[in-house]
Amino acid sequence: MEGQTTTAATMKRTFLIINSIILSIGNCGGPLIMRLYFIHGGKRIWFSSWLETGGWPIILLPLLFSYTRRRSTSANAKPILMKPRVFSAAAVIGTLTGLDDYLYAYGVAKLPVSTSSLIIATQLAFTAVFAFVLVKQKFTAYSINAVVLLTVGAAVLGLNTNGDRPAGESNKEYWLGFFLSVAAAALYGLILPLIELTYKKAKQELTYTLAMEIQLVMCFFATAFCTVGMVINNDFQAISREAKEYELGETRYYLVVVWNAIIWQCFFLGAVGVIFYSSSLLSGVIITVLLPATELLAVIFYHEKFQAEKGVSLFLSLWGFISYFFGEIKYNKTNEDNLNDNEQTSEVQLTDQNSVP
Repeated sequence: MEGQTTTAATMKRTFLIINSIILSIGNCGGPLIMRLYFIHGGKRIWFSSWLETGGWPIILLPLLFSYTRRRSTSANAKPILMKPRVFSAAAVIGTLTGLDDYLYAYGVAKLPVSTSSLIIATQLAFTAVFAFVLVKQKFTAYSINAVVLLTVGAAVLGLNTNGDRPAGESNKEYWLGFFLSVAAAALYGLILPLIELTYKKAKQELTYTLAMEIQLVMCFFATAFCTVGMVINNDFQAISREAKEYELGETRYYLVVVWNAIIWQCFFLGAVGVIFYSSSLLSGVIITVLLPATELLAVIFYHEKFQAEKGVSLFLSLWGFISYFFGEIKYNKTNEDNLNDNEQTSEVQLTDQNSVP
């Protein structure tokens, strides 16, 4: 029994690490390739937001593999595990995700990657608040300290960040991008706990296959939301013309578009996986801690400015991350010690009872 528990914990930890890596790839690569689309001539914000979830058919492959595996062990295996209750919740969350995609894409279109990424760091504060309200997330002094530091770090950017306004960008467009990025962080800070709440209220067995099905439905409805925006904005008619005028060439335009969709699927699939194996708060922390990598890559590839405000913000973000994980390690160690003490106490009591004549 003890060996089975240890094996299950090891497997859970392994899958959590795998999903964290997938999330890392999407979180770092997504903003960079989206910005690549805009800086070389791409102008369709609705199309760019559509690409964030437009790669949802990719999830059909692991779902097909999962069904084939279940089918080999049981002839009555269902192709779809999701119940109507969960489907409805995923559809609503997906629609909210579509709106969030647009807000985020607008921010990336108007701001440097380094600036928009630091603004998105405020998402952790929103995630913490909504996680506390919706799923009763427990906080320690360390996690509260992390949220405060990350929020203050992002707020520092508002002091003098318009100095990094891209050439040709009006002051109005820059600040609109700034505030829409904050709105995107707030909305996604709500979406992550909503996903966790859906797991808790599912009233059916929770498996990773079910998590992927939820992700599929979410991305489908998010894409449908953005498709409506594209139709209204005539984006479909403009794609071929934009491809021909793209600075890197037509072929590379379509490569950027395809990889945009693929890398963003890594982000969403990884986020859902981390929530499934841990919590929405941990997912928010991982997204935030990847700031240094995104910052560095943006400076290297796009030669973005790195003012003092960004340095202070980055330092506070890293400090917050270290505080969070130190607190988690200490909290888990305390729980393990308490659990061991309780087990030893139970064994002593059982021994005493058996020794009574």
